[in-house]
Amino acid sequence: MGYLSCQAPCHDDIAALVALDQLALGGLWSPEGYGREIDSPNSCLLMLVHRPHSIQGNQADLSTASMASLKTASGLRDVDPQPGPTSGLDHSDGSTLLGLGCYWAILDEAHITVLAIDPRYQRRGLGKWLLVNLLTDANERALTRATLEVRPSNSRALALYESLGFETLGRRRRYYADGEDALILWQKSLKTAEFRDRLQQQHSAVSERLGRQGWQITNKKLPLNRT
Repeated sequence: MGYLSCQAPCHDDIAALVALDQLALGGLWSPEGYGREIDSPNSCLLMLVHRPHSIQGNQADLSTASMASLKTASGLRDVDPQPGPTSGLDHSDGSTLLGLGCYWAILDEAHITVLAIDPRYQRRGLGKWLLVNLLTDANERALTRATLEVRPSNSRALALYESLGFETLGRRRRYYADGEDALILWQKSLKTAEFRDRLQQQHSAVSERLGRQGWQITNKKLPLNRT
């Protein structure tokens, strides 16, 4: 399949982020919105990039360096995929933006706002890979809990969050545009050894799943858009 990297975007990547947003979320955030997320010290915005060939560099990405340190020690906008443009996702160098995830650090809380995978690549474990990386970053910031909103009808998303210890502790009535409620999920043990063990187990499991599909996890960071 190729090489996967989970990395922070730069401003050159905004067009690709907006294109994926249109494809997977129906146009949740504007280019200006993504620019603010990139610049904000309280926002962790990550993108999942596929490249057909290995890349050169010395920087380690979150997916490998952070998990190594752990060994030693979506509100989520849950929108049904809508048709949208694909321009901006695939580039002349062969790289493709497959997903994006974001949380806001608010006091001791990670508020997960976005978790989206290109519909062409869903149901392969890529969403879990992004979520593991987001929670790893939250753990490294010493945040103690995480929260998000999700549709009650989205059973696949609920199973994903429950696998990482999220519990339903509330409900927002008529939260979505179509009138559906949102469940409020919480994970309140980010700093515990038990959570770090669970995170490591999920990291290993999804790594093996991606590996069986032919993906290789790279520890290199490069901008998606090289201009």
